[in-house]
Amino acid sequence: MADVQEIANRIVENVERVIIGKRAAVQLTVLGLLCQGHILIEDVPGVGKTVLAKSLARSVGCKFQRIQFTPDMLPSDVTGVSVFNQKTREFEFRPGPIHAQIVLVDEINRATPKTQSALLESMEERQVTVDGHTYPLGSPFMVLATQNPIEYEGTFPLPEAQLDRFMLRIRLGYAAKDEEMDMLDRQQHQHPLELIDQVVTVEELTAAQEAIKDIYLDNLVKEYIVDLVRNTREHPDVYLGSSSRGALSIYRLGQARAAMFGRDFVLPDDVKALAGPALNHRIIVGPAARIKDIEPDAIVQDILDSTAVPGAKGKA
Repeated sequence: MADVQEIANRIVENVERVIIGKRAAVQLTVLGLLCQGHILIEDVPGVGKTVLAKSLARSVGCKFQRIQFTPDMLPSDVTGVSVFNQKTREFEFRPGPIHAQIVLVDEINRATPKTQSALLESMEERQVTVDGHTYPLGSPFMVLATQNPIEYEGTFPLPEAQLDRFMLRIRLGYAAKDEEMDMLDRQQHQHPLELIDQVVTVEELTAAQEAIKDIYLDNLVKEYIVDLVRNTREHPDVYLGSSSRGALSIYRLGQARAAMFGRDFVLPDDVKALAGPALNHRIIVGPAARIKDIEPDAIVQDILDSTAVPGAKGKA
């Protein structure tokens, strides 16, 4: 697991040359990349969401595309369109911006549900179907979507099916005072993003993505994951709990986190650290709890506090 740890640390340290003081968020983003998952970044403008996606793409040498979602955007603006070539008298496919390896979907909740749904197939099956033809997407493939939690005017909330396809939801938040001072110094002459180099090859990343699948999970840890997810469905403040996809996300993320910290086994502490980012966006709060301003974060924390942690058990 030393190779996975080294690869993960190289990416994290390289991204941190640009994103200052957000190590936990950067680590979660790299975990999502190692698990071949997609990430929803929910935060206010100007905290570095776009820069995070760009620096991640440059660190691993992947093709990067940015899609700015607007209410008048059509599904073909995302997936691509067939254009009639008058010379050859045939239709030619012009790929859309989704045909990249790391795709930043900016303000995903600004587009209509019809356009949002154009992402579903590409996120789940890593392919795009246009005019009856299926086009596979490149590997690795990752969608980083952003949305502003403050502005609700002119937005279309993401449906549960769409939210469920995001492995993680993270928040960056504002930088501390000394970190903002450091940011000013670093950008005196040029943006640090221009100095970012590739530190991992696509082949190394692909090998790491396969290696984490061999990380050991004891049955007690698996049971703990399932208990946490099942408890989200039975909590009195929850209208709709997490699907089985939530358990699968924690399972895979736990393997990646163990490898990132140099272990070949998953601990309950890994599960605890990942439960919030992996489950918060999959929970719909009940009407009574919403009136009391109870957030999904508080519900997940309550479930973590009330669910029994399994005892340690060594690998046979």
